Amino acid sequence: MVSKIFGKKSTTSQVSNDMEKQRRYEALVRAWHRDLYRYAYWLTKDQHVAEDLVQETCLRAWRSLDSLQDDNAAKAWLITILRRENARRFERKQLELVDIDDHQVADHDQPSEEASMEQQWLHRQIMRLSPEYREPLVLQVLAGFSGEEIAEILDLNKNTVMTRLFRARNQLKEFMDSQQPTQRGSQNGRA
Repeated sequence: MVSKIFGKKSTTSQVSNDMEKQRRYEALVRAWHRDLYRYAYWLTKDQHVAEDLVQETCLRAWRSLDSLQDDNAAKAWLITILRRENARRFERKQLELVDIDDHQVADHDQPSEEASMEQQWLHRQIMRLSPEYREPLVLQVLAGFSGEEIAEILDLNKNTVMTRLFRARNQLKEFMDSQQPTQRGSQNGRA
């Protein structure tokens, strides 16, 4: 009789733990799903691959949810899982390379033509950066991570991250400065 009581108690405890894990998982997915998708889309430039990547990230997060000690670190933890899942895609199979400049991303906010052109130009300039500078910049600007969080995600020293962010911004500034004379010249030609 005692074993039945203990067995029932541990089963009830297990169900309670599973329900708590489910609630915690759902809260994390609700809170960070959009950021995960946005980052996955930036990495892949393909809606379906990004959706698959987010789904695989969520599956891995569920499996290892117990390893997340601090819910305040959940965003960085999930982005790290997503980056690793993206890397696994390339380990599993060789994908056809596509020039991203040939594809337009649908934007439902419909910015002005000038704003759209500026956004495309900025995207091209960011893509000109080497990956060591581009990735920290995108994590900061797009995902809103701090230098410390980026260092953790990329497994780098915080000072290294800050240096790369500084250099990335300087390179973008140089790209912009080099474009200024040609833009001024085209504006003067119209006047």
